[in-house]
Parts: sequence; structure tokens; C-alpha cells
Amino acid sequence: PHLMSELIAPYLESARVLGQRTAELHLALASAVDDAPFAPEPFSTMYQRSLYHSYRAYLAQVMNALVTMQSGLPASVQAEAAVVLAERDAILSRFQTVTRHRISAMRIRCHGDYHLGQVLHTGGDFVIIDFEGEPTRSLGERRIKHSPLKDVAGMIRSFHYASHVALHGQTSTVIRSEDVPGLEEWARAWYLWVSAAFLRAYLHLMSDTPVLPPRPEDVAVMLDGYLLQKALYELNYEMNNRPDWLVVPLQGIMQVIESTP
Repeated sequence: PHLMSELIAPYLESARVLGQRTAELHLALASAVDDAPFAPEPFSTMYQRSLYHSYRAYLAQVMNALVTMQSGLPASVQAEAAVVLAERDAILSRFQTVTRHRISAMRIRCHGDYHLGQVLHTGGDFVIIDFEGEPTRSLGERRIKHSPLKDVAGMIRSFHYASHVALHGQTSTVIRSEDVPGLEEWARAWYLWVSAAFLRAYLHLMSDTPVLPPRPEDVAVMLDGYLLQKALYELNYEMNNRPDWLVVPLQGIMQVIESTP
């Protein structure tokens, strides 16, 4: 751990600052209590059930598409695709945890399409840009209020993609093929450490607000759900555009499933 923290110290500091700026963004968005389109709204058991049903429907859509495409997938990802398909019930069970009891939290207007491409690095700080939300969604959908943890999940998934691009985007010209397995472990470690630094800084600023649940267990349940949802979105995208990249969302799904619920 000490070696890792020394090797990637600049990245950890950048992730910490980004986590802080993300929290400040969400606190600002949650402060418009007198502006109805932006005013925070409480979670309700009905909303939690609705969230679960949307998760379940999207899971069915993406898993069915993966089954259809499985035999034509690149050999390098077929085994991991089979593992994820075998865990379909486990994914659904993890989604269902959001309905087990009433979660005390707020829904706010979020960024809606939050990833590393939406922040400008100024050297020691970040400027957040592009607040129009996901371009494939209708304006009505973009106005729907969510837990800000949805933005957090988007950024964490973006860190995973960044680690993959840094390694596999260079294999043909810079990295020897025999070095890839060892470097994959370093890339995974970078992703986990940077994500942890980002999340720790974010939660530090958000912990005393009513926007997030007061119970860490509920924060974890909600974040896991959004991480799985985002990874499924990525899986659907990569099936249709970059099958060779399917390994990234497939690994993202299994990482959540294998973590402690």
C-alpha cells in the first residue's frame, strides 16, 4: 500500500480534488429549495420500487441481447460473458436490495452524464462542463431527479475505462504482450485506489447532509445499484459498437457482484 500510494500520489490527489468538487456541485444543485424544478425531493418506498423495476427491465433487455450475441463475440470475452450471464439472478438480487427497507435520502437534479470527459483539468483543479445530460434521453427523462450517487457511479466507471485505455490502447506499439497480465494488475490497482480516493473525498463533504442516507450500508446499496446500472449501459453500448471492449463492463459487473453486499 505504501509503494502504491507513492507511485500514484498525483493521481490520488487529483481524485481527491475531483471528489470534493463533485460534492460541491451536488450541494449547490440541492440548495435550490425554492425552485420547484430543482428542489430536492425525498426518496419514498414507491420510488425505491420504481427504481428496482427499472433496473430489472433494463437487466432483462441487456442480458437477452448478450445471449443473442454470445456466439459471435470475440473469443477474448466469451468466457467472461458466460460468467456474467450465469450471474443474472445474483445481479437481480443485488438490485432488489434497494427495496428491502425505507432509505432516507433525497433526489436532486444531477449532472446526468458524468464522466472524465465532462471535466476540464486546470492543473490543480477541475471545471465541470456539459450539463445537458445523456444526449440519447428525452428532455423529460433528463429532468428526472435522482440520487447524486448516480453521478458518482458514472465517474467511478469512467476511472475503470481510463485504466483500460491506458493499458490496452498502447499494446500494439509500446507494451510487450508478455507484460500485459502483470500490467493489468497494476491497472486494476490504480482504478481501485483512485476510485477510493474520489469516493472518500466526496462522502466526507456529503456525510452531514440529508441528500445521502445517514447509514453507510444504504449508501453502499444505492451506489452498487447505480454502478451495476451504468455497467449494463456500457455493456449494451459496447455490444453495438466495440465488442472488443466488452471486457470492461463485464469486469465492472462482476466486481460489484463479488463485493460484500
